[in-house]
Amino acid sequence: MILQVSFSNFYSFKNKAEVSFQFGKKPHQSFYDINLPDGRRVNKVIGAVGANGSGKTQMLKPLAFLSWFITSSFLSFRPDEKIPFKPHAESPKADSEFEVIFIMGGQEYKYKLVINDSCVMHESLYIKSSHLYSYIFVRDFVSDEETSTYDFKQKGFGFAKNQAVKIRKNACLIAAAYNYDVPLAKELVEYFGRIEFNISVTGRQHFNRHHLFKAAKFFHDNSEFYELLNQTMCGFDLGLTSLEMRKTITKISNDITNDSDDSVEEDVFIPFAIHKSEDSTFELPLFEESSGTQSAFVLLQRLLPVLRHGGLAVFDEIDNDLHPHLLPHILELFKFEETNPHNAQIIFSCHTPEILNLLSKHQIYLVEKINQESECWRLDEVSGLRADDNLYAKYMAGALSAIPDL
Repeated sequence: MILQVSFSNFYSFKNKAEVSFQFGKKPHQSFYDINLPDGRRVNKVIGAVGANGSGKTQMLKPLAFLSWFITSSFLSFRPDEKIPFKPHAESPKADSEFEVIFIMGGQEYKYKLVINDSCVMHESLYIKSSHLYSYIFVRDFVSDEETSTYDFKQKGFGFAKNQAVKIRKNACLIAAAYNYDVPLAKELVEYFGRIEFNISVTGRQHFNRHHLFKAAKFFHDNSEFYELLNQTMCGFDLGLTSLEMRKTITKISNDITNDSDDSVEEDVFIPFAIHKSEDSTFELPLFEESSGTQSAFVLLQRLLPVLRHGGLAVFDEIDNDLHPHLLPHILELFKFEETNPHNAQIIFSCHTPEILNLLSKHQIYLVEKINQESECWRLDEVSGLRADDNLYAKYMAGALSAIPDL
């Protein structure tokens, strides 16, 4: 599970920002708590609220970026390509820094990364023993007027130094070590690969029909999730009795001339919604259902594997096209062991202020942009704000900031 992530000089965040899933002993127990053996408490759910353009998406991006960088950067692009992120517009030449603390296999780790758009300047991994962290590896970029190389030291990581120092400047050492069959690197890549997100370099990945085909194929191929999908979607009271995934064969051109004689056949799965009334039964392709029903279908294709196997869901504008009353049902999937047996977590942004009535103050971050710099803070950091205060009323009245200045 993720304990906290901090970052600086990353998109609209110029100064250091921290997003923590950990909280103290004061809040009352809730179904959104994870209780660690050492007495610490961790959130399963964090919601981010703020005005348009405040930086909510940018607050979520570090976890999505780190997931991609740790799992895929070694094979994703050429040695001369830029690392796909942006520093703050006022600090384009300064390095960007990240730190994520997480628990994997019962052990607590800390990963640090310092980069610019073309080079990893520092990368390190630590494991917590007692109250201190001990390094597993440290990688530092060293250069002078004539040469540049990496200093590398390790303690039990298992990656040969002569290979480690040659890893290209725009790639993660863990991603490289995974491809050299280093056991701990494999665990780390699998761990960060369980972060599911709907954010790309440019922002939220907007819905299109291709997502419906992809989700339908996933549910067709995975019966355990198909059953849970039907149970969940029908429980949303969308007028559905069941969903079916039907295979059709489509011809796809295999030639730039679009010559119909040079094409290949491909299986395509189309979702159908089954409706029943007292007098009849009818069905519709999901393309003909509401945008909210389609969005819920695609959202569940991404959420259900995280819930079943554990991991983290990072979702920007989770309420997009969804009725506000559906959001509580989505979050309730994270509450109970039956639907969330491995304490999966979710962090999301939304424009639904009613989220302030669903979550406690230690589960909500507010995001605001001041002088072109984004800032974020958790509501339990606000002085004088009581646990029994009406957070929704205070937010709507402007007492907590992070609302549009119109």
